[in-house]
Amino acid sequence: MRALPLTLAAGVVLLTPSLLPAAVLPAPARQRPVAWSEGAVTAAELLARTRECAQISHGRFRPDDGAPATVPVCGTDDAVFWTTDMDIDCDGRSGPHCNADTDPMYSPTTSFTQSDGRYLDPENLPYIVVPGPGELWDHRTDGVHGGAVAAVVHGDRVQYAVVGDVGPPDIIGEASYATAAALGIPPDPRGGGAAADVTYIVFRDSAAKPVEDHAAAVATGERLARLFTRGS
Repeated sequence: MRALPLTLAAGVVLLTPSLLPAAVLPAPARQRPVAWSEGAVTAAELLARTRECAQISHGRFRPDDGAPATVPVCGTDDAVFWTTDMDIDCDGRSGPHCNADTDPMYSPTTSFTQSDGRYLDPENLPYIVVPGPGELWDHRTDGVHGGAVAAVVHGDRVQYAVVGDVGPPDIIGEASYATAAALGIPPDPRGGGAAADVTYIVFRDSAAKPVEDHAAAVATGERLARLFTRGS
């Protein structure tokens, strides 16, 4: 992953920090921290619960356009899940990393909106993409809807997210720029993403309120993840 440049505000003079009073030291740039694991439920605990698949989809999805259909959607009483790759979704409100110049597939809209009616912010809001309703699977019949809470697992990292967008009805495995960045996955929409081993767990009939409140998604997700790992 390419390192992001450190940008200094115009007019800021760099001095040796020890020579400056603490009160006038420049504040650190505001950015969303990368979490090794959000909440107390570990990646290993979540993955242990997804080792067996009771398939609920009527067939398998392709991870990418033109790829073989190899990915089933599995289900338990309280969640649905799948394991595949991660493509980067930069759709929604534009920013320095997600816009028509950085992403040739960019769309300024998302299937779901936040509480004030604006489209979601892919650079700052962790969200995932679910396949559109079709012959393979209709997510709506399994309690999956806009704002539903998901746990996304990659390696030893867990990131809570919301369902924020809908994709093609036969392709699965996509999440926002913010989701990828927090999981340590290169988030560049042109060449980033992960080729495999990303598990998406969506908790049935859950909701983050409001959808743009990531802290609400984490609180709800952690509670439901604990129940999921206990098999209840």
